[in-house]
Amino acid sequence: MLIGREKEKQSLIEAAANEYSQFIAVYGRRRVGKTFLIRETFNYKFAFQFTGAARTSTKKQLARFRQALKEQGLKDVALSITNWLSAFAELRRLINQMPNGKKVIFFDELPWMDAPRSDFLSELESFWNGWASARKDIVFIVCGSSTSWMVKKIIKNKGGLHNRLTHRIALKPFSLRLCEQLVQYLNIEMTRKQVLEAYMIFGGVPYYWTLLKPGASLAQEVDRLIFNEDGELHDEFSMLYSSLFSNPEPFMAVISILAAKKMGMTRKELVKAGKFSNNGRFSEVLHDLEWCGFIRSYSMPGRIVKEDIYQLIDSFTLFYYTFLHGKHPGHNFWLTMQDKPQYNTWCGLAFERVCLWHVEQIKSTLGIAGILTNEYAWRYTGNKEKGIPGTQIDLLIQRSDGITDLCEIKYSSELYAITASYDKELNTKKAVFSRITKTRNAVHIVMVTTFGLARNKYFGTIQNEINIDDLFAI
Repeated sequence: MLIGREKEKQSLIEAAANEYSQFIAVYGRRRVGKTFLIRETFNYKFAFQFTGAARTSTKKQLARFRQALKEQGLKDVALSITNWLSAFAELRRLINQMPNGKKVIFFDELPWMDAPRSDFLSELESFWNGWASARKDIVFIVCGSSTSWMVKKIIKNKGGLHNRLTHRIALKPFSLRLCEQLVQYLNIEMTRKQVLEAYMIFGGVPYYWTLLKPGASLAQEVDRLIFNEDGELHDEFSMLYSSLFSNPEPFMAVISILAAKKMGMTRKELVKAGKFSNNGRFSEVLHDLEWCGFIRSYSMPGRIVKEDIYQLIDSFTLFYYTFLHGKHPGHNFWLTMQDKPQYNTWCGLAFERVCLWHVEQIKSTLGIAGILTNEYAWRYTGNKEKGIPGTQIDLLIQRSDGITDLCEIKYSSELYAITASYDKELNTKKAVFSRITKTRNAVHIVMVTTFGLARNKYFGTIQNEINIDDLFAI
């Protein structure tokens, strides 16, 4: 069953009903459900479909393409197809033999088909520009997990495919609400706290969630899937990055540095820490990681030097670097980790990442869903001479209606109680932020917790509170 994705499915259906031929690109990270969406929408019925094979020579790729043509109706297919010019010519012959009506052509894992010196992309351009777009009966869908390739080569193509797409669909990970619906469909009994913890590990990647089995605890399943050497996700981290990038080492090097920095780092700080060359290639690495959803960039008001900050936001990557990178935990590791200091520290960091993925739900609860905002973290190193302490703020929502929400994010297994010392800390953060940024906005303190706040004498400091149920909103 297709859960969620109503907007994306409707876009595909409307494209198929359009009077003219349509060229659609669907992109998103590995395992996010791109292929499933397309197949379910069209009920697994295509005029022609082909899936590229990873790290395969052009000769073998073309042999597979020829076999697909034969199996899908072209009985007199050429004995040998030696280049993509001939391959697309044979595809046109197959389509021309078909009866009237819309013909959906689906190319999956398109980046894998673009081998060096294969001329694949130029022949794809010719196929669409010179033939398919001149008809009224073609729905041409291309899809790929290598988001950076899809963005650079298809969506932002500067050659023959420039502005030729009629639709582009960026498939994002599931929200907490959709993950909850998925486990319900899978007949898995989980409380919202357990769904939250699973999200802190797997993120919103649907495939990871479908591997969970009913009848076992979440801790047992995490051990089985990740920490068991035979687990389906034991090697997922290395496979994830190698499937997206032909040379994954520089990408993983950036990620490994950011994994140790809660609030992120500037480009200059990254270059220094990783001894990277500060050039255009490094810019591409950062952009590619951001396009793939592993990191985000944000600007921080009040800084003398205006430079973007890059922050790791992928839950699965954070989990890997916390508990697996350079370690050999062994069986039943996760069962033994509950409530240990490292586990509790990770919970705080991971919950913050979940909240960053659910800023829209936070805004909706605050009643500002329709207001223009800018979201960022904030830090100040302090100034001893002026008596200004160093400060870090998890999330700031700068609103166009004259208010800035200072959001403090706290993971807790029960009602969170604000103590006298923490109340003082909150007011200090507010004062330092206002002084350093010279903001003209009113600053409201918002607490984002799992189960809400205890009503004690310090509760009045807080203007608004967000809890786990708010994060599960649509």
